[in-house]
Amino acid sequence: MTSAQVDTENVPEEGYERGLGSRQVQMIAIGGAIGVGLFMGAGANIAKAGPSIILMYALAGVVIFFIMRALGELLLYRPVSGSFAEYAREFLGPFFGFVTGWTYWLMWVVTGMAELTAAAIYIHFWFPEIPQWVSALVFLVVLFGVNLISVKIFGEVEFWFSMIKVTAIIGMIVIGLGVLTLGFSDAGDTATVSNLWSHDGFFPNGIGSSLMTLQGVMFAYLAVELVGVTAGESENPEKTLPKAINTLPWRIIVFYVGALLVILSVVKWTDFSAGESPFVHAFGEIGIPLAAGIVNFVVLTAALSSCNSGMYSTGRMLRDLAANSEAPQAFGKLNTRKTPAVGITVSVALMGIGVVLNYVVPEKAFLYVTSVATAAGIWTWMMILVSHIRYRAAVDAGRLRASSFPAPGGALFSWVALVFLIGVTCMIAYDKDARVCLYVAAGWAVALGVGWAVLKRRNPQLTERRGDAEFEKVG
Repeated sequence: MTSAQVDTENVPEEGYERGLGSRQVQMIAIGGAIGVGLFMGAGANIAKAGPSIILMYALAGVVIFFIMRALGELLLYRPVSGSFAEYAREFLGPFFGFVTGWTYWLMWVVTGMAELTAAAIYIHFWFPEIPQWVSALVFLVVLFGVNLISVKIFGEVEFWFSMIKVTAIIGMIVIGLGVLTLGFSDAGDTATVSNLWSHDGFFPNGIGSSLMTLQGVMFAYLAVELVGVTAGESENPEKTLPKAINTLPWRIIVFYVGALLVILSVVKWTDFSAGESPFVHAFGEIGIPLAAGIVNFVVLTAALSSCNSGMYSTGRMLRDLAANSEAPQAFGKLNTRKTPAVGITVSVALMGIGVVLNYVVPEKAFLYVTSVATAAGIWTWMMILVSHIRYRAAVDAGRLRASSFPAPGGALFSWVALVFLIGVTCMIAYDKDARVCLYVAAGWAVALGVGWAVLKRRNPQLTERRGDAEFEKVG
């Protein structure tokens, strides 16, 4: 084996079933880039930034690609489930692995709450008499059952969820282009590319307001890193993971930039508002029979898809923490179907807080949970980048073998992405509506600090551990 190869054959399967095939990993990666942050959150972002929101999604997409290539290099160096925490543990120390694992778990628990909230809002489109909390509870129970059965069932459900999203967005783009070029439908007379600049310009509220949407835009990209969590259950990670990551730019161009370009050309940006899907609104304006209902079904599918992925991810991350004595050992057990049932069950129970929020503050539930999820996601991405920087330094010094999937630009682009994420964090602190997540983050940091102190007292050797992989010399 050369230094540029990854010994994927000798990577332990950790007891998991390698039940995710190539088509499922590819579609999970695609689906991870299309979630409620686009379908639901884009409405509020359009209202704040106008057409310039397209540029914000493109800018954030470039940074996300840098993050994913950094992750890809690490994954092909050592593909393991619970990858983010493992790399933080190896390259930054056990404490950072502990914090990253628990924070990523929190991100998905809170994201699950956001997706349940969005799904309940979409149900209101057809059944306004059903309370939000009832719909959220039903979806929670159904997806919980899917995740307990097996990873193959999860992969198959996620494959079809993602297929619906992909097919629908491509269909929306085609219909929107038809309205623009052929002028059919109720929106045909007013649909024009000039809508991108005719209503107070491309930056109608100023560049500052556009930049302030970046924290909401980054939420839309949460879950792209999920492909890293699938590494321990992928049939052929050395082939499937690079392919999934390298197609990310095309997914961003088509599903984010392309879709928003078409929608904001068909319907002027001033017609959109927070609390509704811009896709549903746009097709309501077009006036195609049943189109708005079909789009609402698609965005409902997107929300359920992300929540489904969240349940999958939380169980795996808790198991990784348990394997490193950083969580109760019960989380490390697999059921007869080789799924971490205890971890999933506890996570789903906490996602139930989202049902309570939908009962107590239905109008603000989505804002609260998305801001917290974004902060947790940014921490995870930062740890990926810093781990990658440390890994490249170790490779350059000859202490570690090189990955077969090196990131372009080496550590340079990781530094660029890291500075960008720090800037987004500062914007969150400046935004009074999103600032609540930093208060939660402070409380979470205190809880993690106390938890780590207790762990060290019970296991003094914990701070000496560096994960499963030893630093190795390259001859």
